[in-house]
Amino acid sequence: MKRLLLSALLLAGLLQNVALAQVAQRSTRAASSKARKPVRRRTPKSPAVDPTAGDNLDGEDLTVRRAAVEALGNQAGTIVVADPSNGRVLSIVNQKLAFSSGFTPCSTIKLVTAVAALNEHVIDKDTFVYLGRYSSYNLTTALARSNNQYFANLGTRLGFDRVVRYAQMLGLGEKAGLDITGEQPGVVADSPPKAGGMGLLTAFGEGFQVTPLELTAIVSAIANGGTLYYLQYPHNEDEAEHITPQVKRTLELAPTIFDDMKMGLRGAVDYGTARRANDPSETVFGKTGTCTDFRAGSHMGWIGSFTEAGPRSLVVVVMLTSPVKSVSGSVASGVAGAFYRNLSAQNYFASNADAPKKSGLPDIISTTPLVSPAISK
Repeated sequence: MKRLLLSALLLAGLLQNVALAQVAQRSTRAASSKARKPVRRRTPKSPAVDPTAGDNLDGEDLTVRRAAVEALGNQAGTIVVADPSNGRVLSIVNQKLAFSSGFTPCSTIKLVTAVAALNEHVIDKDTFVYLGRYSSYNLTTALARSNNQYFANLGTRLGFDRVVRYAQMLGLGEKAGLDITGEQPGVVADSPPKAGGMGLLTAFGEGFQVTPLELTAIVSAIANGGTLYYLQYPHNEDEAEHITPQVKRTLELAPTIFDDMKMGLRGAVDYGTARRANDPSETVFGKTGTCTDFRAGSHMGWIGSFTEAGPRSLVVVVMLTSPVKSVSGSVASGVAGAFYRNLSAQNYFASNADAPKKSGLPDIISTTPLVSPAISK
């Protein structure tokens, strides 16, 4: 009897130990699982600023300015809005920053690379460039997705001298404005970057310093089909009403180049890196840029954008700066989109409805395939 009782006690103790061990094991697993869960990091925020401080409003289109100020909010950055048909600057928010000596243009330099590659017959708009075993891009998708490998490949094939020649043709390294007080020119690269070479130059713009006004002039030339106007920033209402367009140069390029690029710039807004710039009421084209300007110690977010041809076509350039990684081309495109939608809500573009569409692009562009059966190296 005693033996049976002792056996029962031993068995109960053993079962209790097993149960405790199982509980401990489950607790360990739960703790381990908790430890493995990714920690959500909050996106850092830039200090709030007043980007309008010190701005001179004389001669500005106040409807456009209000929309731009509201879209930018308290972010450190600038918005430049211009008429691509004559070079008139309608508004500049944060004029001090816009007139500065420039920043790394990030992926907006791909506009220069694309112009050079098309005009030098390195590619045409339908050429697929081989980038890997299962990956190739044509110009439309490469612009829309802002593919770095594609534009690095083009840069290597073009070479430094040809890239710089087209950058200067498009106005980089010189003042974009005509007698705009305080404007400083940007800087053209004097050699390929030591680390990264032509790829870093033609995909990220490393070595260039581009001003928001210079990018505005380039995007205006793309929008109007090849005329590089001097930007004119009127000092008063009378000057604004009597501006005489001043041509800096007519770009000697193949006639289809800008139309070839427009499909990709529209694709960027429709399905690519500039989706946040979309305005359901208007056709918007854009090219974003995201990088770090180590010289200035700032993270950068860019977009150069424009609306379809019409009596009230606009070029809108947004440049954002931040000491923390809170800005990008996507954030900049969101500012541009807010600006366009703000004006659309006021029927600002209403007169565009009857204007002829120059590009001939469809209302909606869907993504194009990345892989071609005939791959070009």
